[in-house]
Amino acid sequence: MRPGGRSRSRSAARLAAVQALYQQEMEGTPMARLLDEFHQHRLGATIEDIEYTDAEVDFFDDVVRGVDARRDEIDAALTKRLSAGWSLARLDRPMRAILRAGGYELIARADVPTATVISEYVDVADAFYEKREIGFVNGLLDSVAKDVRA
Repeated sequence: MRPGGRSRSRSAARLAAVQALYQQEMEGTPMARLLDEFHQHRLGATIEDIEYTDAEVDFFDDVVRGVDARRDEIDAALTKRLSAGWSLARLDRPMRAILRAGGYELIARADVPTATVISEYVDVADAFYEKREIGFVNGLLDSVAKDVRA
């Protein structure tokens, strides 16, 4: 694999995981069908003349399945660090998907450095949001990291 190949494939896996989690929340797609759809039609595919980077499939699967399995734990860690009067329900679905995926990695993937997790999900947020929301992702994941990786 060329230098940076794993990094790019992990970044692609994270973006795809956020998209899958969003789809699951929007449509209630069963996990097996959701993963199969992404494996067969999205990861590394060319869609509307855009070639998507090959994603690290095992990493993608781990993040999507992990968020699904540990959603209550992840949501509690995120909710603890939200400002008074805020709840995850007040955030839009893409934001929840980004935060849950990042929260999962912080809680369950000790092999991934904290700075990498935060930076990667800030980059994902940058694809969807403006500066204010990107800062929100950075700050919230940093706060969660202080709790779960202390």
